[in-house]
Amino acid sequence: MKHFSFVSLTIREGQVFLRNIESSVDTDSDRMAEPEWTSIFQNYATSMREGDSWCLQFDNTLVPNSPKPGWQQYIKNTGARFLCTKCGRSWPSNRVMVVFHMQLKDGQGVVKVRRFRQDCKKCKEAPMEKPSITPDNINILMESLVEKIRIKCYHEDLGKANRPFQKLDVKSPHEPTHCEACREGICTQEMQM
Repeated sequence: MKHFSFVSLTIREGQVFLRNIESSVDTDSDRMAEPEWTSIFQNYATSMREGDSWCLQFDNTLVPNSPKPGWQQYIKNTGARFLCTKCGRSWPSNRVMVVFHMQLKDGQGVVKVRRFRQDCKKCKEAPMEKPSITPDNINILMESLVEKIRIKCYHEDLGKANRPFQKLDVKSPHEPTHCEACREGICTQEMQM
């Protein structure tokens, strides 16, 4: 079952029009996190072409390196914390991958987002847990995403590099066997695609 939350943003005659569209989501933490992502995206999306409408959708079925025809891809890593729902253990990671697929067609822009999960190394048959990303790192992701949209969808030459994410204090090495992005072969890619 797909779970989506998104906000539609339209800029007309210098005014910003927002429309919230809510749907069911996987967990309570998702209900709290996704509106924050969409709110931050709205703030950055105002820099895009006037009259265009953009929405942000969460889609856990996105396949990395396989955007549908007419779609562009952007993969970025960030820092986040994870919490095991089985044992309560938490851990930080600076290898949290986020995949964006984006399309602009006839003034309607859509960005689909997938945040890659990790599981607890202490629990047997641990569930994959979604990352808890700080507002600062969500801001950095959304700023980088909008820059990438302007380059890929509007063909703008911005001539600057993306801001790096805020790294967390991580005491142990990354463990590929517990990382969904490693399992799908994208974790080692620091892509600016």
